[in-house]
Amino acid sequence: MLALINGKILTMDGHLYERESVLLIEDGRIVDLGSGRSLPPEAQLVDASNRYVLPGYIDAHTHVGIMEEIYRVEGDDANETSDPVTPHMRAIDAIYMEDLAFQDAVMAGVTTVMTGPGSANVIGGESLVMKTYARTVDEAILKNPVGIKAAMGENPKRVYGDQKKAPITRMATAALLREALVNAQTYCSKLGRSKDDPSKRPDRDLKMEALLPVLRGELPLLVHAHRSDDIMTALRIADEFNIKVSIQHATEGHKIPGELARRGVPAVVGPSLSARIKVELKDRTFATPGIMARAGVKVALMTDHPVIPVQYLPLTAVLAVREGMDEDEALRAITINPAEILGVADRVGSLRPGKDADVVVLTGHPLDWRTKVELVLVDGEIAYASGAYTGLQSLVNPSSRSPR
Repeated sequence: MLALINGKILTMDGHLYERESVLLIEDGRIVDLGSGRSLPPEAQLVDASNRYVLPGYIDAHTHVGIMEEIYRVEGDDANETSDPVTPHMRAIDAIYMEDLAFQDAVMAGVTTVMTGPGSANVIGGESLVMKTYARTVDEAILKNPVGIKAAMGENPKRVYGDQKKAPITRMATAALLREALVNAQTYCSKLGRSKDDPSKRPDRDLKMEALLPVLRGELPLLVHAHRSDDIMTALRIADEFNIKVSIQHATEGHKIPGELARRGVPAVVGPSLSARIKVELKDRTFATPGIMARAGVKVALMTDHPVIPVQYLPLTAVLAVREGMDEDEALRAITINPAEILGVADRVGSLRPGKDADVVVLTGHPLDWRTKVELVLVDGEIAYASGAYTGLQSLVNPSSRSPR
């Protein structure tokens, strides 16, 4: 049993505990927190005086483990560019736990990421949510799949235009997406009719199977869309098929925040720290997440690692605040908001009894760029310790899940 005491605990569900604070952890879960709690005699005390204690950060859109920084060809498994429609691709089959990004994430307090296919294809495949500290991807999984990646805009046009096949235009991108959804509807109807007559059962189709949870509203399409016109196309198709979507990037989301807000469509915004490396990014600004949040859109921030290194996720919140985003909302955008958007808020994103003990201890306020991470717990296990907490490494279980 571990007890973090005397820290400034920001739970990210509306509570702040400062005086005589206690965060009690046992068997990988938070069992109690608050002020003035009595401590069990068997608890290992960790003094967090003059420190901030928060839930582990969550990066809601990355390619960690799939797109390695060093191995540009050997370690790049993000895009299956042989076919523009590949909903049956599964991120879990491409993730390499030795990717150095996992270590960078942990050292920065990023304990959970969404990772998945890139945006070369109209439909790219399944994404998943995972912890950043584990031996194998299978034990790191929080939710798999979390959604099906789809993409609008420049990328599918460029990739398949170079191959002289569709999509060469935005019209073809939308048409291919609609066609795939209609084919999945037809497949679903055939399956339904075969319940009473097995002879009518269609041949198994993995592409169509992958899209059935989208049609049933069980999974969202995670739609890559930078420009406002591409966002509107995604919303239009979502309306047509009555499916859930989550807008990824939303670079021009500040131009049409009301369209997302009235539909209840969330936005994972970024990577705003990048240069304007393509036309779609000409209007990118760190003001976007604040404008959208004030309009009522649920916003998370992303790095799109390796576009922006995953360890700079907290910095994106700092820069969003500098450009007008409310401080509390910026912190929510890297903790509880992504947890809710990704459907894992019952496990991570805030500090509450019963939730996973994913905890970060900071030297100062989380939105002060000078602040450093000193201690990181993942499922109650010490994943990283520095500064005043280096001696705690002796508490790490010998069967540590870290692959390093």
